[in-house]
Amino acid sequence: MAIPITVLDCDLLLYGRGHRTLDRFKLDDVTDEYLMAMYGFPRQFIYYLVDLLGASLSRPTQRSRAISPETQILAALGFYTSGSFQTRMGDTIGISQASMSRCVANVTEALVERASQFIHFPADEASIQSLKDEFYGLAGMPGVIGVVDCIHVGIKAPNAEDLSYVNRKGLHSLNCLMVCDIRGALMNVETNWPGSLQDGAVLQQSALRSQFEAGIRKDCWLLGDSSFLLRTWLMTPLHIPGTPAEYRYNMAHSATHNVIEKTFRTIQSRFRCLDGSKGALQYSPEKSSHIILACCVLHNISLEHGVDVWSSPGTGHLEQPEEEQEQMETVDSEADRVRQELMLTHFS
Repeated sequence: MAIPITVLDCDLLLYGRGHRTLDRFKLDDVTDEYLMAMYGFPRQFIYYLVDLLGASLSRPTQRSRAISPETQILAALGFYTSGSFQTRMGDTIGISQASMSRCVANVTEALVERASQFIHFPADEASIQSLKDEFYGLAGMPGVIGVVDCIHVGIKAPNAEDLSYVNRKGLHSLNCLMVCDIRGALMNVETNWPGSLQDGAVLQQSALRSQFEAGIRKDCWLLGDSSFLLRTWLMTPLHIPGTPAEYRYNMAHSATHNVIEKTFRTIQSRFRCLDGSKGALQYSPEKSSHIILACCVLHNISLEHGVDVWSSPGTGHLEQPEEEQEQMETVDSEADRVRQELMLTHFS
């Protein structure tokens, strides 16, 4: 009995002499509704990704035939948005599940290579001021240029001995640090931290902290919840507000911080491979970290292109471990002065 060549050798399909490709699936042959339902993105967005990533997905080798960049991108989008290598999806685009897995790896690395192009803080003062104005217009919180928080994404156990990825719920995960603007666009993403690290420890060891403590950003700060320590560049809520000004500060802080909570829901709703509905990511921590970052890049690109959120409700969000609250004795005195001045000036 003949054995399909796709099962024998995935690379035989992925790359080939003369860039001959297997084009068993044509975008022009299906409706926009089908593309949205199957892959989570509209036709023009997929064409943009083909233009963006095509060169990275078309490397020549000594193999005989190759899967086209278009098909590789569809395979990856299908996985990102569904969370599984479904036989039905592979059959639709004419490749095996093993080939789909290789396509996901290729597209993921191509997106990760371009992460800094799409995920970054604005560099010019006019854009920084625009961030401040937008956040102030939301709830009256001045000086804010971003909201920071962490989210856990489940992964398979690396090995029986490694407990560093076991979070406080007893599940294996990566604890991902992210900063977003008022639209939900991500400006900083670190996806490599083990799940055993609490949010405050992640921030303490992060490149984000090094950047802000180097004093690059002046007269502005991030907003974070009580799992983080108060810093001159990071405003947190008061544990026990006692005055009207403190209550107003906490209310404005909560309304502003909700932006990143909404962003997390949006990302998990669009990219079901991250929400736990089909189980944890079945990859090593490094590969899982890259998949998460690739989804974050796609999230930002979709915002740039005005793609509406795929708003189907999530069905299996990973339960987030509870974080310990900041201890009062660890509050930085200068940071506390800055917060007190902020409340006196803007919330009294």
